[in-house]
Amino acid sequence: MSHELTTLTLTEAARLVHQHGLSPLELTRAHLERIEALNPVLNCFITITADAAMQRARQAEDAIKRGEIWGPLHGLPVALKDLFETQGVRTTAGSKLFENFIPRTDATVVEKLQAAGAIILGKLNMHEIALGVTNTTSNFGACRNPWALERIPGGSSGGSAAALAAGLCLGALGSDTGGSIRIPASLCGIVGLKPTFGRVSLRGVIPLSWNLDHAGPMARNVLDVAMLLGVIAGYDPQDPSSLMSPSKDDFTHLEKGINGWRIALADDDHFNQAEPEVLQIVHQAAGVFEQLGARVHRVEFPDARLAAQANLLMVRSDAAAFHQQRLQRQPADFGPDVLQRMQQGAAFTSTEYILARRTQSLLRRQFDEFFDQYDLLLTPTTPTTAPLIEGPDAIEQAGTLTRFTSPFNLTGLPALSVPCGFTAQGLPVGLQIVGRSWAEAKLLSASYAYEQATTWHLRKPPI
Repeated sequence: MSHELTTLTLTEAARLVHQHGLSPLELTRAHLERIEALNPVLNCFITITADAAMQRARQAEDAIKRGEIWGPLHGLPVALKDLFETQGVRTTAGSKLFENFIPRTDATVVEKLQAAGAIILGKLNMHEIALGVTNTTSNFGACRNPWALERIPGGSSGGSAAALAAGLCLGALGSDTGGSIRIPASLCGIVGLKPTFGRVSLRGVIPLSWNLDHAGPMARNVLDVAMLLGVIAGYDPQDPSSLMSPSKDDFTHLEKGINGWRIALADDDHFNQAEPEVLQIVHQAAGVFEQLGARVHRVEFPDARLAAQANLLMVRSDAAAFHQQRLQRQPADFGPDVLQRMQQGAAFTSTEYILARRTQSLLRRQFDEFFDQYDLLLTPTTPTTAPLIEGPDAIEQAGTLTRFTSPFNLTGLPALSVPCGFTAQGLPVGLQIVGRSWAEAKLLSASYAYEQATTWHLRKPPI
């Protein structure tokens, strides 16, 4: 019975809890038992807050008995990538340099989760300081992919994706600076959304790049991601990167369909640099959109390679700026691949950085104009399935895995990865769906329509 509880979706569990059909205590205990059984194998969690979670679950259960519901996540167990600050609970960013950092306050999004009634199970493993996409470089050891333990889960939010795929939590938060939500979502067969830049507060999130960081929801299906986004989104006057949405958005009514929509399928030299099996699966997914009534056009997407290059330069430079003193005083405390990236970032000239920022401004306008013609863009999320842990070094893998995701960090556009198939080896493939700024509702509606027409999201890893 306890394992069955950990296979529930967030929305299913919410309905049962709110209708008094499921105990928050029972649900939380089931997840903690599964964490105890599988975390030694997967290494998803850096810190497990079992006592605090059970205390919160008791409070949630008592509140239900009094007829109180705190919010949409009342009594539901979730977990956090370990760069979201949590009051009184260490926040390590996967780094030796932060291993004893105990924040005094919660990040804005953590406050919002708590206010919505969530139960936080703990802090999830990640690639060190979020500067990498393999999750093999972490002060707390490599995280493993539930679909194939010898393979990476992706990163930097690798612990979040692996925990969700393996049923260790119902929902999770990640961060994304070059693909760090979408890449692990793709490689682990779950759903991950990078919202529009400024949609979700970054106050209390340990930075990688002040100009490119995004925080967003991860879950096992689109409805769950929409529920989490509805909780964490919103203007934060204490966050200088936070922006007010130009309209009142509804992320809960996703049954509108996509009949008559104009959808672009990226088909050019940049986006076709992928494993043939991945491309075949993504093109089959595009056919489902046509069956649902959309008009799908194969197009060359403008300057994605240029956007990826500018994003890489800015990420590494911004990381070197934020960690400047640590880089100067304690370079040996960084992992080799992370140190190499930051040293490259510190070596870029101001002229190179200014030109990258200029490229960012130009491409934001150019990408916006593209979405005057099309409702959405489809691409593979990653050019490959999950690589082996033992193989090409982390820097080489990062250059490959971020190829299709990083352009949309540079431009701040919302982008989501949804499962769209499996290879002959049984490894998940992700479909990336991109929209114009602030179009998360449209993005989620299309993803939901696709998900309802397929069964890929229902598959579970053999663990």
